[in-house]
Amino acid sequence: MMNYSNTILESNLRVNPAGIKDKVHVFAPATVANMICGFDILGFAVDYPGDEVIMYRVENPGVRIRSIVGDEGRLPLDADKNTVSACVKMLLIDLGMEKEIGVEIELIKHMPIGSGLGSSSASTVAGLFAINELLGRPLTKAELMPYCVEGERLACGHGHADNVAPALMGGITLIRGHEPLDIIKLPVPEELYAGIVFPKVDVPTRDARKLIKEKVLLKDAVTQWGNIAGLMAGLYEADYSLISRSMKDVLIEPTRAILIPEFYEMRRIAEEVGVLSFGISGSGPSVVAISRGKEGAEQVVERIQEHLTNCDIESFKYVSAVNLNGPRVV
Repeated sequence: MMNYSNTILESNLRVNPAGIKDKVHVFAPATVANMICGFDILGFAVDYPGDEVIMYRVENPGVRIRSIVGDEGRLPLDADKNTVSACVKMLLIDLGMEKEIGVEIELIKHMPIGSGLGSSSASTVAGLFAINELLGRPLTKAELMPYCVEGERLACGHGHADNVAPALMGGITLIRGHEPLDIIKLPVPEELYAGIVFPKVDVPTRDARKLIKEKVLLKDAVTQWGNIAGLMAGLYEADYSLISRSMKDVLIEPTRAILIPEFYEMRRIAEEVGVLSFGISGSGPSVVAISRGKEGAEQVVERIQEHLTNCDIESFKYVSAVNLNGPRVV
């Protein structure tokens, strides 16, 4: 992990023993990474689904996991191997409190692992937000962010922030750079809605990343730059027509779509309904339809789910406005 000692030293002075709580219950939201045209640099949070962490302060120092629910037994209970507990432990060590504070964690998963909805990032953000609340909020969200990024590195081998940034900060975020980490919150047009469908097929993030080409044609790169810039302008101006024209991916989607059954038929349905844009959420297999207003998003997910059912593919659907606040205490 990068050296954030100066930030943590300043934060350590704000730890007030009197502010330490005995228990906290936190929800952190799912996210749509990439926002179609912004691979690894854009993402937004949704209201549901998400993950929950219940954290207890206990007498014996150290970090332990009491239980994990909803993971079908896939996540480790070993506190050093689970990203939630490992990041909490890392933060306590940097604060110099690992021998003073004992915590036990209950993790409640509400979305499938490998869904393309930021499952690991929601859990990590919930855990770090919870320990910060338990300690009386010694750190700002900006100071928590490097630990969230480290959680992504532990989870999938790549320390990117396109999921954890919107999950922690809320809204739509732009990751301008990683060294140093530079995250910018973008405006959210109030009528922007997401209709998400998760086809129950397995597309691991690591495998999806392996398919991405290391080199692209200059003309495709220029097209993508124009789309990203157009999306930025559209968000600032609340120009839904510009947002629609800009949310197109010519670099990543053509490759990743191969892994998602019925992708192009789902796109055809979305275009028929008339949403602003349609594409892959994160590394997939979840897909997202961006609409102006809730009604279009609801229509798309209903029709796509019906189509998938006819193809004998089980799926889950979600409709949400952009979550503006990120994690919250339940």
